[in-house]
Parts: sequence; C-alpha cells; structure tokens
Amino acid sequence: MEQVIINGIYSGMQYALIALGLTLIFALMGVLNFAHGQMYVLGGFVTYYVYGVMGLPFVVGLAATAATLALVGVFFEFVIFRRVLKLSVREESTMLVAAGGALFLESLVLIIFGEKHRGVPSVISGVWKVGDAYMPYGRLLVVAMSALLIGGFILFMQYTRQGRALRALAQDREAAQIQGVNVDNYSMLGFAIGATLAGLAGGLLVSISGVNSGLGTWISIKAFIMVMIGGAGVVPGAIIGGFILGMLESVGYTVLPGGETYLVIFVALIAFLAIRPQGLMGKPWG
Repeated sequence: MEQVIINGIYSGMQYALIALGLTLIFALMGVLNFAHGQMYVLGGFVTYYVYGVMGLPFVVGLAATAATLALVGVFFEFVIFRRVLKLSVREESTMLVAAGGALFLESLVLIIFGEKHRGVPSVISGVWKVGDAYMPYGRLLVVAMSALLIGGFILFMQYTRQGRALRALAQDREAAQIQGVNVDNYSMLGFAIGATLAGLAGGLLVSISGVNSGLGTWISIKAFIMVMIGGAGVVPGAIIGGFILGMLESVGYTVLPGGETYLVIFVALIAFLAIRPQGLMGKPWG
C-alpha cells in the first residue's frame, strides 16, 4: 500500500505540472492546446541533447528547455492563434487550428529528432526507502523539482503584478482590458508559461522514462483527462486532477492485470462527466 501511495504521488506531481500549462492557456484564451503533449516531447528532446549529448549540467538542460519552449509558446500564440481568435466567428476554427498546430509540431519533432526512443543516465543514483516502499532518488528529484515549479507558479500568479493581470484576464477578458491590461501581451505571456511548464515536465522525465516523437498525443490525452476532472480553466482543479489521475494509475497498475487500467479510468471519467460535466471545481456551463 505504501508503494502504491508513493507511486501515485510521483505520477500526480508530474501530471499536475503538465495539466497546469494546459489549463492556464484555456483559461486565458478559451482554446484547448492540442499541441501540449508535443511541447512536452520537444522539452524532453532539448534536455536530452543539452544534458545527454552535449554533457552540460542537467540544470542547464532545463534552462535551455524553458527558453526554447517559451519561444515556441510565443510563436503559437502570435502566429497561429491570435489572428484566428480575432477574425473567427466559429469556435470550431480555433479547434481546427489547434489540431493543425499539434500535427505541425509533431511532424517537425519527428523530422528533426527521428523515431528512436532517447534516454539519458539518471541525474542522481540511489534509492530512498520508506517503510516497505522504495523510490529512486531520480524520481524523488522529479517530485521535488515539480513541487518547486508548481509552488513558484502559484506564488507568481498570486503575488506578482503579471500574475494578477493574468488572473484578471482569465476571469473577465473585457473587464481586464478596460482596466488597462494589455490583452495581447498577457495572452502571449500566458501561452509562453503554459508551453514552458509542459516542456519542463518533459525535460524532468527524460532522465526517468526517456522520450520519443510519438509520445505527444498520449500526453495530451492525459492532460485533457486531468483538466476535465478538475475543471477546465481552474488552476487548483488542474493540480487536483493530476493527483487523482496519478493515484488512479498507481492503484490500477497494482490491482488490475494486463492493460485494463485506462479502460476503467475512461469508463469512470465518462460516468463522472455525465453527473458533473464541469469537473470538480469548474463552473457550470451555460
């Protein structure tokens, strides 16, 4: 049981980091970034090359990942989404553009990095024992750094001028604009932060599970599950959704034989959304 809980915390922490970026972008712009998983993959590859191939410190790899994905986020917001959001009269347009952006980034990653699964040596060796449970120090490092990133994000949103502007923009775009918030600039900032969080999650996990160009779609699906559980556009909901999914995974892989875990999770999610379509912390639609 202790091992199940520890595995759930490990998975939940990384999933919460992934979901935060997706829910932030949705809260600010009202679009689901289908390329979120591909941004995770790109972040993993950047860290792989800086840390694993070039031999620079792991922290430098994460810094390079953050800078690269911030630029990718700026590109997606400025080039792909901004004009469509201003000119489109149908919500389907943004969804098609988001899906096209995901396919574009996935193809680009495949062309640049190829199909081969890549991994790097563990950043830190050893195993931490807690009762009858074990956690490798590499995974413990991922948990600690994910917690620092999530905590830093929450503090940024709560106590900085930019964070307050982003929260105002998420709550009421028109009212924020009337109060002097530069909607375009802060939308770009929010997209850059969301992409950076996804990339850093990929960079952290490249030392644990590696990365390949085909992971993006599955990571995006998991991110959507977390957002639907917690409530679309709700930051605390994304964190809660990440931990719920992590615990469900941990219990499922321990109890269920074969690959039935996600079948059960999807069935449970459908039943949950039929009862509460807005998620745990989201507002009712309409």
